[in-house]
Amino acid sequence: MASSFSPPKLSDFILTERLGSGTYATVYKAYRKGDSREVVAVKVVSKKSLNRVSTENLLTEIEILKTMRHPHIVQLKDFQWDAENIYLILEWCSGGDLSCFIRSRRILPETVVRRFLQQIACALQFLNERNISHLDLKPQNILLSGSILKLADFGFARYMSPWDEQSSLRGSPLYMAPEMVCRRQYDSRVDLWSVGVILYEALFGRAPFASRSYAELEEKIRSNQPIELPPGARVSKNCRDLLLRLLDRNPDARITFKEFFTHPFVDMEHMPSAESLVKAKAMVLQAVQKDQEGERDAALCLYCSALEHFVPAIHYETDRQRKETLRQKVRQYVSRAEELKSLLASDNRLSFEEARNSRDILREMSRDKPRLLAALQASSAAIAKEERGQGDQEALDAYQQCLGELLLALAGEPQGCRRELLHSEIKSLMSRAEYLKKNIKMQETQSDASLERESLADSVRSSCCVQ
Repeated sequence: MASSFSPPKLSDFILTERLGSGTYATVYKAYRKGDSREVVAVKVVSKKSLNRVSTENLLTEIEILKTMRHPHIVQLKDFQWDAENIYLILEWCSGGDLSCFIRSRRILPETVVRRFLQQIACALQFLNERNISHLDLKPQNILLSGSILKLADFGFARYMSPWDEQSSLRGSPLYMAPEMVCRRQYDSRVDLWSVGVILYEALFGRAPFASRSYAELEEKIRSNQPIELPPGARVSKNCRDLLLRLLDRNPDARITFKEFFTHPFVDMEHMPSAESLVKAKAMVLQAVQKDQEGERDAALCLYCSALEHFVPAIHYETDRQRKETLRQKVRQYVSRAEELKSLLASDNRLSFEEARNSRDILREMSRDKPRLLAALQASSAAIAKEERGQGDQEALDAYQQCLGELLLALAGEPQGCRRELLHSEIKSLMSRAEYLKKNIKMQETQSDASLERESLADSVRSSCCVQ
């Protein structure tokens, strides 16, 4: 951003372009003098602009940042001062902020959103363990360095134990939790609401309370209407569940930090890390062994589990040659998993054909039990959905629904022929449900692998508006 004013002078750094400014601070890109020419961001705070509250905020920000080292939190390298200003020398993030990244694409694919969310969750877990609340989470305060996200701007951050409560207004209205906007007592759970707003914006291109004026925004936030997803929103079941639980207006009903960190959509177990490749290799060795022993079902399950760690390992790897080697391995294991899936599908078709006669007999024997008969008819409908190819997830949901009813019926069924037939039917349906689960997992892994090939890091550098 161009400025008509010359940047301030700092003994060890050359301040160049102005990157942005807030209420009492301006951020510049800068170079360290000397041979290293290290690039940094310098946050310049004018002493004249500080009042008692903003001075407290600044001191807390310095206190928090100077003791923290985390890959997903912007590092404070040093702080200095002179007669006019206080200078925070911060890690340089070349990719701009998340707000710019979202605007450049309008909406982000769910797989990209999950990768970003995992990194935000990792930083929040680190803060939560130290009883630190950010209190100003928004896309503008999340910076990108390549494909790595880093939380920034801790000007409103506070040390808050889980039982601590505040009532002062902090943060940006669009991302503020309702209890804060309504000036009620609030605690660290307001950060989870903000994460929900960020997630919503990344998926749908706008915040849930996007408004033309502050009055309209405040009215929407104060409303008792539950948050709804945009009409026709296409997101996974786990994503929808997390989003609506984060955006629960009632903080006592909102998802907890513990639940957030273990939620299946966040899936921190499969977050890219130094351990991803170790876990992937261990699982693929087991998969190959089971494959060689002819245990197709176990081998397919292990290949899928290994691939869930291989894809994050590709994301984590920075060396291009090793990254390409990993991609080739992934293609190889995906190919073998597809072969096993086809073989198992063939086996299942044969066993299903054999089960048809016993299914018809069981249906005839159940005409005196309307609830059991209805469950059997539902299982036939689920089979038909799968055979017509109406979508694996839809068929799986249908199987799980009718299995619940059939298991209840089995529990109350006395010994005899009908119980044996019912038991066989349940085993057969469970087998189909397990096959569909593996198929869905395979599709998700292949989608993730395909997305990774687009090289997210390159696209961040090329299209973000702040360089």
